[in-house]
Amino acid sequence: MSEGTTLSAHVTESIDQWKSRFPEDQQRSAVIGALHAAQHENKGYLTTDIMDAVADYLEMPPIQVYEVATFYSMFQTKPVGRHDVAICTNVSCMLRGAEELVEHAEKKLGIKLGESTPDGRVFLKKEEECLAACCGAPMMMVDHVYHENLTIEEFDRIVDGLD
Repeated sequence: MSEGTTLSAHVTESIDQWKSRFPEDQQRSAVIGALHAAQHENKGYLTTDIMDAVADYLEMPPIQVYEVATFYSMFQTKPVGRHDVAICTNVSCMLRGAEELVEHAEKKLGIKLGESTPDGRVFLKKEEECLAACCGAPMMMVDHVYHENLTIEEFDRIVDGLD
């Protein structure tokens, strides 16, 4: 870890709240909450130094933190756009037009899945296997808010409204 990389008081307070939910000998269970707090404070992505600081704070090997950060799609390890857009492409959404929505999104935004717009406004996440809203297919999540029964027109309205 870099010498100067420390977690802010806000992040450590959040981690402490997560740690309090688990038995004393299972504090590493707070790693997902810790990474969320650290990522949010770092403009939506995690660096190796930040992950090392989380590992130090939770007294766990850094590799275990890296494994969590790279396994879950909710964590990013490179700079991304301000707004997180994830279109579900699982079977329910696929059968109701998700592939067309992805194609439209890529064309409209001028980027591919896993990329951010050049202005840093939108990050179009890699395909999401399931976002657990099958009854409202097709759907997408924008900054952790679900948008169900999505049409191309509704997609445009939502994305155009992002700052």
